[in-house]
Amino acid sequence: MNLRLKSTCFAAIATALILPGMVLAQSVGNNPFNQARDLTNSVGQKAGIANQQSLPSMIGSIINVALGFLGILLLFYMLYAGFLWMTAGGDEKKVQKATSIIQQAIVGLLIIVAAFAVSNFVLGSLINVSYGTP
Repeated sequence: MNLRLKSTCFAAIATALILPGMVLAQSVGNNPFNQARDLTNSVGQKAGIANQQSLPSMIGSIINVALGFLGILLLFYMLYAGFLWMTAGGDEKKVQKATSIIQQAIVGLLIIVAAFAVSNFVLGSLINVSYGTP
């Protein structure tokens, strides 16, 4: 690369890195990061999640999110098995593989539902014992 092209690339990169800082420096009272924080807090208060939660309820929320994520993965697993079955074209090995995947997905579904029920019962009882009625 010649010197002129290198200088142009360096100038473009330097401008791209410095320009946002110069723009933010001009708006001291109206900082976009402060605005974003204020808007996020406002949304959290309206959604009812800005309040402090007890440790068991926070753990329960995390477990529910994790189990929900596993449920979504299970859905994609079932869709994949259905796709394999539909595109098998009469091949017995592909059909057997698809049915095996579907059976495994159903077992996974039962495990996820059981884990959800147990975690809700245990954490609900823990909250009830620790803090009174939920």
